[in-house]
Amino acid sequence: MHGERDTLHIGKGDFTMKKKTVIGGILGVAIVAVAGILIFTNKDRFLKEDTSGMDFTVSYEGIATKDISSGAAVHDPSIVKDEDTYYIFGSHMVGAASTDLRDWDQFGGGYTKKNSIYGDILTRNEDIFAYSGNRKSAIPTDDKKTHVWAPDVVYNPVMGKWMMYYCTTSTWNASNLCFGVSDAVDGPYEWQSALIYSGFTKKNIEDTNVLDVVDEKWVNDHYYFSGEYNYTQYPNAIDPSIFFDQDERMWMVYGSWSGGIYLLELDPATGQVIFPEADEENQVDPYFGKRLLGGGHKSIEGPYIQYDEATGYYYLFVSYGALTSDGGYQIRVFRSETVDGEYLDMNGKKPQLMDEEHKAFGLKLSGNYNLPSLALPYMATGHNSAFVDDDGKFYVVYHTRFADGTENHSPRVKQAIMNKEGWPCMLPYATDGETVSETGYDKDEVVGRYYMINQGTSISNKIAEPVIVYLTKKGNVFGEGIEGTWEMEEGTYYMNLTYGDVTYSGGFCQMKDEAGTEVMTFSAVGENKSIWGVKY
Repeated sequence: MHGERDTLHIGKGDFTMKKKTVIGGILGVAIVAVAGILIFTNKDRFLKEDTSGMDFTVSYEGIATKDISSGAAVHDPSIVKDEDTYYIFGSHMVGAASTDLRDWDQFGGGYTKKNSIYGDILTRNEDIFAYSGNRKSAIPTDDKKTHVWAPDVVYNPVMGKWMMYYCTTSTWNASNLCFGVSDAVDGPYEWQSALIYSGFTKKNIEDTNVLDVVDEKWVNDHYYFSGEYNYTQYPNAIDPSIFFDQDERMWMVYGSWSGGIYLLELDPATGQVIFPEADEENQVDPYFGKRLLGGGHKSIEGPYIQYDEATGYYYLFVSYGALTSDGGYQIRVFRSETVDGEYLDMNGKKPQLMDEEHKAFGLKLSGNYNLPSLALPYMATGHNSAFVDDDGKFYVVYHTRFADGTENHSPRVKQAIMNKEGWPCMLPYATDGETVSETGYDKDEVVGRYYMINQGTSISNKIAEPVIVYLTKKGNVFGEGIEGTWEMEEGTYYMNLTYGDVTYSGGFCQMKDEAGTEVMTFSAVGENKSIWGVKY
């Protein structure tokens, strides 16, 4: 033992004792022996409770289920609020509106010339699709269809306009970011200009604005590898999202797979890119901007940055995995105290350009999972946006597929409560007006039998299925193969749960499950993993 305070590890749980000055070997042995007995006795009293009446069988018998189909199919939903109505906009030129964040009325019309959101863009091929996005583009689409993906809408008070940023794309790395403006949140958005191009080669770089920003030497030294676009180090120009920072500066974060996630500043007076000076040491490119995360063509896409005044952090959400129902699609989050980073996870790390594995990086908030009251397990929960509502509640908005053998999808909105350390903890069920108690809950309200899932950190099609755990009045946690402890902070909703050598920090919240049954829940995070518990 060393230092003035040491920890003995005996099985599960940590027990401490003051270091003593030992006079002679016999006395030293006696003290250690007595200390060992005391520790064993305390452990026995603390952890060894009567578990004979605990039922660890997972059964949904008697629990109501419901399919809460939202009435809309909006992929990659990006949310914005205008007065009392919420709007989500998604890929394939569709949108939806809601007043309660659960029931959505779809609008837009898809790839039609009468699309109410995008106006006349399908008739202006010479501008919008000159480089990418349809079969007549300089780089034609692989499937000869039109591709307009991943829009994001924001109100710009400087211009007094609603602005929509989106991408046209032809191949897995040939894309173009552009934007339009509107007097109304639901459109139509009049196309303004192209912004950033990716996937170009020496044959078609003249169809881009790249050489207006950097010279040919920079292009040859950086953007090409063996004569082709250097996609492992530079981005695919899709999935833009726009936000204002604390100082009302306007930014665009974007990127998908390829060279990772990038950040560029925008001019709020024009909506155009403010191209930065090159700073290779800090991974700032003069055309594409600053690389925040990823690279090496690992799965990372759908970036969205949300500032939370209550915690003082910028939260960078991304999705890992492939977007199909069996592709392991999932939501991860990093955070930073400054708008341009560094964005780090719970372990103080982030995926770098040459990392072989990236599943260990980023707090995994949601993947594939099953819970009581769900008609089907949820699959491929991902490509999210986020917002802080007028009442200070923090929400995460995403699309989910289902374990039904199809690629059908539906938007979902969940409230995320912040743990004591300022990390978001998504609540288990779609929001239905719940409000977490800032003064906490009585112990009798929260002890009991829970269905608990652990999201882990894997990127796979595996479904996180619930196990039964008991939170006891003595502060113990018991489940099949699970033994640990839990505690709550009086006067707050904060709670901790420790098992398997990981401490998860989060909170309790009374809410309704997706069938409308009132349940006590907890959500907590630790070492980039999320656990959810539901008490019936």
